Amino acid sequence: MKKNEILKEILAEVDKHPEIMSRRDAMKYLTVSPMAAAILAGATAGATEVQASSVKGKVVIVGGGLAGMSTAARLRNSASDLEITVIEPDPKSCSYQPGQTLVGAGIWEADDIVYHRDDKLPSGVTLIKGSVTAFDPDNNSVTVDGKQEVKYDQMIIATGLMLNFAAIDGLTGVITSTSPDNAEAKKTVGHDGVYSIYFQDGSEDTWKGIQELIAKAKTHTGPEKLQAIFTHPNTPIKCGGAPKKIMYLTHAQLEKAGVREKVELTFYPNGGKMFGVPEYHDAIVEQFKTRGFKWNYKHNLIKIDKEAKTATFNHHWTEKGAWDEDLEEYGVELKSKEVTAPFDFIHVTPPMKAPDVVAHSKVGSSKGWVPVKKETLQHVKFKNVFCLGDVVAVPMGKTGGSARKQYKVVVNNVISALEGDQKAIDDTNTKYAGYTVCPLVTGIGTVMLAEFNWTKKPTPMVPLDPTQERWIWWLLKVYLLKPMTQYGMLAGRA
Repeated sequence: MKKNEILKEILAEVDKHPEIMSRRDAMKYLTVSPMAAAILAGATAGATEVQASSVKGKVVIVGGGLAGMSTAARLRNSASDLEITVIEPDPKSCSYQPGQTLVGAGIWEADDIVYHRDDKLPSGVTLIKGSVTAFDPDNNSVTVDGKQEVKYDQMIIATGLMLNFAAIDGLTGVITSTSPDNAEAKKTVGHDGVYSIYFQDGSEDTWKGIQELIAKAKTHTGPEKLQAIFTHPNTPIKCGGAPKKIMYLTHAQLEKAGVREKVELTFYPNGGKMFGVPEYHDAIVEQFKTRGFKWNYKHNLIKIDKEAKTATFNHHWTEKGAWDEDLEEYGVELKSKEVTAPFDFIHVTPPMKAPDVVAHSKVGSSKGWVPVKKETLQHVKFKNVFCLGDVVAVPMGKTGGSARKQYKVVVNNVISALEGDQKAIDDTNTKYAGYTVCPLVTGIGTVMLAEFNWTKKPTPMVPLDPTQERWIWWLLKVYLLKPMTQYGMLAGRA
């Protein structure tokens, strides 16, 4: 896609919300920002940026979401003689998941983020419209739908993860975030005060839920405030900032409707801090204080009673234990108790897990996630297996921004593996350093761009204080990242 066509699309989106940002301001930022220039260049660049290889072989990619399909495209750009097969059952697997927060807050429509798998399949890549039901890495093969064996020289696992609503007493369903089969989850999520932006239908329902909360607040006359609860579970999750993003945006919509003072917003995270990077943690705490939010650390949601409109949490903490004469120190005792809170609106971030077919196979691990050497993304046991995206067992790597860095490393290393050059994999300077970016939407028109890596220190791409909320990052989040994904990553370029 040409650069002027992408600019036209961006400005058309800007024009939908002139109250947030003018076309003039948008053009000014697009002209002067080095990050914007890099994104536009990446989204419109040709395949010449990748190193061409004449290597041959069969590469199977299990999963055709953003990570898998982008990897397929970059492999095709890099090595035109490869036989590349993508295995993916979901016809909407390439949909833009980061946009679900904006759909849930009424900023976007669901149609704005739905991409169809078949439209994003790279030319020359074979698509198998099925599910892998067994992995056999000892014999370099996978089984599709229990019957079709597919052999490979190199395998790339990019299955994504599962949303385990059923792990919470009172809720049902174990689904992927884009799965068309959300019937079980929708029996208990998406109505009656219980919502989640973590799947497509759920994000649409969340906006309806926010509107219902606003309507209820407008007629509320009692002395007690209405209660809006937002949760963060005790498992790794994709986009760790999303549970807070939807809280910020709910606050913004309540303010816009003039009923914010009638609703109390409370965050219940399982962990003991807002963010793993201290600088961002401190910034978020101050943002919470400014907005009048409440929060309760170390609370894991374990039950929802929809009839009583209550949420039950396991509140856990540690206390000093008995004196250990051998170690000459006090022990630590784990304590916990159940805490029940009423709600009028609750946003549930479900526990998440690796797909069972991965977790219960030789390519999985005791925790389910695929174990890899974190710098090369090569499997710890099987040299011809690589992994990326939400299912990979690396620290802080379950975001689209992480996948954007990971897929380039995986492509380079798969080609090196096919060329028989393990030394190139181990010694390469293009190792994955854990880069992650979380555009933390803090309101309608403001974003704090939290960039970091395994050092747990801010790693901003531009010389601006990354702890500050800025409208220019709203332009990046809402108008730039989607076309970068659609025309850049899914083409194997950005």
